[in-house]
Amino acid sequence: MTLRRIFIIATICFFGMGLLISQANAFKGSYKVGAVFSVTGRASFLGDPEKKTVEMLAEKINAAGGINGKKLELVIYDDEGDATKCNLAVKKLITRDKVCAVIGPSLSGLSLAVIPVAEQNKTPLVSCAASYKIVHNEKTGKPYHWVFKTPQSDSMAVKAIYTHLKNRGITKIAIMSVTTGYGASGRSELIRLAPEFNMNIIADEKYGPKDTDMTAQLTKIKGMAPAAIVNWSIGPTQVTMIRNWKDLGMTAIPLYQSHGFGSRKNIELAAGAAEGVLCPLGACNIAELLPADHPQKSVTMDYLKSYTAKYNEPLSSFGGHGWDALQLVVDALSAAGDDKAAIRDYLEKKKGFVGQHGIFNFSPDDHNGLTKAAFSMVIVKDNDWALVD
Repeated sequence: MTLRRIFIIATICFFGMGLLISQANAFKGSYKVGAVFSVTGRASFLGDPEKKTVEMLAEKINAAGGINGKKLELVIYDDEGDATKCNLAVKKLITRDKVCAVIGPSLSGLSLAVIPVAEQNKTPLVSCAASYKIVHNEKTGKPYHWVFKTPQSDSMAVKAIYTHLKNRGITKIAIMSVTTGYGASGRSELIRLAPEFNMNIIADEKYGPKDTDMTAQLTKIKGMAPAAIVNWSIGPTQVTMIRNWKDLGMTAIPLYQSHGFGSRKNIELAAGAAEGVLCPLGACNIAELLPADHPQKSVTMDYLKSYTAKYNEPLSSFGGHGWDALQLVVDALSAAGDDKAAIRDYLEKKKGFVGQHGIFNFSPDDHNGLTKAAFSMVIVKDNDWALVD
């Protein structure tokens, strides 16, 4: 190797190292935020887009100079959809990694399981799961002090579905649900809110999270001739249920899915069987369908373009839950720094936060900050979402 070539290589290395050092020195410390998602395992369809979304946001935030001149440092663990692993991960984030806030978990059951950890350690937790019980302490009737969440609650989704059914003159319905935390919470809300909307539930069928055939339940429902069916599940079971509904020739009975159906991958997996299925979804699922003056148009379109360009896959509701959770924490860090109590207090008072799933208005009595107005009713049409007239 010639001396000239050695000199060139050394110069490149020197300036490259200098660039790295200057980038590192550009930040004055860091804000450490924890996240626990079901990145692999039975609920990877939730956790994987959540993880990808928050990593994408952190890259963008740090490239723009961070938060208050500090780097946003994410510490992410995969709970694999397991409650024990989730509990250990949240404890590790708080006690070992010393994060100032935790976002996640992905699942309702897991979120409920780690509430005591967040409360005992006085650490803000912003869940990415749906059950209203996550932010509702049934003993006190008030929200848990340190816990917030971003997805619209199952109670809001039920109200959106029941309102749509009532407007169509439908009151005789059948319900189906998966026997998980998400399914159980949704089922209880379907039953609890039925009298308020004059819904007559003539069939109430369940199935397990690993079941691969719901023909028996649907056949029983078919014999009772309901005017509509409402199904409450997430993951592969909701797709299996749709295929069985189609195969049994039941498409004349309108089928409503929960907001857990909010991914175009579910439409794809249904292989044409989902045509005509209805569900309530947040704005991020239908960004391109929103009118130009919609208050969420800008943030949802930016997220859609950024995510699909980076990962070359369809956007889902679930990544949007991660977007809302992290952006809320980032907003709190910008205003209040990384003191845990200050973050909690800031979140509880936050009004008018424009997110992927609605305009959030938190209060001491509401740690979700959304109403059923955060939903639009959509229908699967030509293998895509379409707004319902």
